[in-house]
Amino acid sequence: MGNFKSFGGGGGGGNMGQLMKQAQAMQRQLQDAQGKLAEEEVVGSAGGGMVEITMKGDKTLVSVSIKPEAIDPEDVEMLEDLVLAAFNDAMAAAEKLNKELLGPLADSGLF
Repeated sequence: MGNFKSFGGGGGGGNMGQLMKQAQAMQRQLQDAQGKLAEEEVVGSAGGGMVEITMKGDKTLVSVSIKPEAIDPEDVEMLEDLVLAAFNDAMAAAEKLNKELLGPLADSGLF
């Protein structure tokens, strides 16, 4: 029995360690990208700039700006439509920013 060899002695340990390092590096990259998204701002607009929505890259609403000439008490529906269009424009810009900053990480399959 002196020639008995134990199994699993470290054949895959190096690969697992490398995978863990890669996962930790990707986690840091993800956190950095999420931090940038929380800082970056995008603006969506409608009606030639009559209504503007500013939002962070993480889709947190920052501000709504409505020019006085966009306010017509006789046509509230038009103003509602402008706000909705500006919001959708801002969301599209935030989505684009997300893809730019998170795209490589999302494509990795780990997150």
